[in-house]
Amino acid sequence: MVKAVFFDIDGTLVSFKTHEVPQSTIEALDMLRKKGIKVFIATGRHFSSINNLGDLQFDGYVTLNGGYCFAGDKVIYKHSIPDRDVEALIRYMETEESFPCAFVREKDIYMNYKDETVEEIFNMLNFPEPPIRPMNEIRGETVYQLVSFFTADQEKKIMQILSHCESTRWNPLFTDVVPAGSSKRIGIDKMLEYFRIPLNECVAFGDGGNDVAMLEHAGIGVAMGNAEDDVKRYADYVTDSVDEDGIFKALKHLNII
Repeated sequence: MVKAVFFDIDGTLVSFKTHEVPQSTIEALDMLRKKGIKVFIATGRHFSSINNLGDLQFDGYVTLNGGYCFAGDKVIYKHSIPDRDVEALIRYMETEESFPCAFVREKDIYMNYKDETVEEIFNMLNFPEPPIRPMNEIRGETVYQLVSFFTADQEKKIMQILSHCESTRWNPLFTDVVPAGSSKRIGIDKMLEYFRIPLNECVAFGDGGNDVAMLEHAGIGVAMGNAEDDVKRYADYVTDSVDEDGIFKALKHLNII
């Protein structure tokens, strides 16, 4: 019996085309709630950047790719990047090469600078642009995630600098850098433990590379039709795209609603 459903946001709950949640998905979420099934967010976004869910209500939030989880006012779990990795990255960008980077703290986000690539991604995601501040102001601050605009070719070298971190890339133009051991998989485990729900009684929906660990781990992992093939192969079921009522159809197919 399914008691919990986790949803990625971008490309899963929210369309890249309209930047909105389809009406069929809104109806599906309402049906889940009426059946007493808990609904959760599992996203790479910071809570302050979740600007595209309207009035929808959720029982808990797995944010920052599992690095910061909360339900209501209760912080369930948090895992930050080691200070030495943040310092190493700052030194690298000061002496070797610089790239746009968003530093995600507990309560806010800011960037060192932005360029056309950043503008392109923020427009695609309808993402609220963080303020620009000098990079050295992050020294001594606790950072939970880096939204780093470097390519896959640059990644191998830069991740050697961030030796206690992992890259969770889901777009060729940028990656979410998280502390080693963070993932949506860990986040849903923490949330399920808090609500005392067994893993085999949860379903997870996603479409990106940072959803793979969650899809593979959940009782039932559902990949959206707009996901890449290397994501779909980790899912138990592949539904239609977000723009083709994929969530509603999958929940119906699985006899959950």
